[in-house]
Amino acid sequence: MKLGIVGLPNVGKSTLFNSLTKAGAESANYPFCTIDPNVGVVAVPDDRLNKLAALYNSAKITPAVIEFVDIAGLVKGASKGEGLGNQFLANIREVDAIVHVVRCFEDSNIVHVEGSIDPLRDIETINLELIFSDMEVLERRLGKQKKAAYNNKDIAKEVDFIERLIAFLEAGNLAKNFELADEDEEAYIKEYNLLTSKPVIFAANVAEDDLADDGANNKYVKAVREFADKENCGAFVICAQIEQEISELDDDEKKMFLEDLGISSSGLDKLIAASYSLLGLISYLTAGETETRAWTITKGTKAPQAAGKIHSDFERGFIKAEVVYYQDLLDCGSYNAAKEKGLVRMEGKDYIVKDGDVILFRFNV
Repeated sequence: MKLGIVGLPNVGKSTLFNSLTKAGAESANYPFCTIDPNVGVVAVPDDRLNKLAALYNSAKITPAVIEFVDIAGLVKGASKGEGLGNQFLANIREVDAIVHVVRCFEDSNIVHVEGSIDPLRDIETINLELIFSDMEVLERRLGKQKKAAYNNKDIAKEVDFIERLIAFLEAGNLAKNFELADEDEEAYIKEYNLLTSKPVIFAANVAEDDLADDGANNKYVKAVREFADKENCGAFVICAQIEQEISELDDDEKKMFLEDLGISSSGLDKLIAASYSLLGLISYLTAGETETRAWTITKGTKAPQAAGKIHSDFERGFIKAEVVYYQDLLDCGSYNAAKEKGLVRMEGKDYIVKDGDVILFRFNV
């Protein structure tokens, strides 16, 4: 999973990126200190892996990972080259979802590029730049396809679709809210890889005082949550400054620090939960003496396609999957004990893999 972190300059975007990835992207109180997109890979915390590894005496534990891309602060006119311009919009096209950091705290020491705190205005500024960039992509495609549309019904259908989609975007709407009529239209929009068709998670960056009640009394957070609900987006509260402090602690210290703040989850935990929920992701597990590992798949994935995540040969030569639920395996104390109790199932190619399934794939190529 690849997430792009975006936002206006000085909203806490790079501070958040630093704390999530410990990658040390330069953070400063002026726009455009992030000149190139910084990339960091973060392990997805999963307690199940350590317990399974202990059961199997695994030599290695490999968690699922999320790749974060920190993209320079966008400003009005970015789609036309303002600020550092369109190069950063191109970087967002490569991600699975967008984490949009919005500033929900007052601090006279940290300048805001617009001169005041207004998260909905900031969201609109970023959205408009994404819309303009998408329209440019669509207009180029339209010009090309119009020439080829004569005497070709398929291309003429796409031309009509593009024209309707451009009109929808011109009205200030996001492509992800455009109603698709059939499979052809689904294929078109997937091919275009539009910025405004990507899922969005809003990270409401608050002051430390607003963390304990999860921003319940912060008017800016309330506005962001209402907007997110209306737009079918994810939203969570974070304090980028606190996350940076947490990132320097070991696990025990981190737990005590969170308890002192009166919160149970770090921002990274919240973001991972929001990402998995929004993108419909789950993890299945494989375990053995060599390695215990988590594999991220989309909810609803069938066994052969899940096997293909490990290796294409597993999918191509899929015979069956030996499946036991994680907690059942743990309760039984061993794979053989779970098998004796009838808790290990043989599943075929139509089996839909579930979160927490521990699977051994049988295949032949």
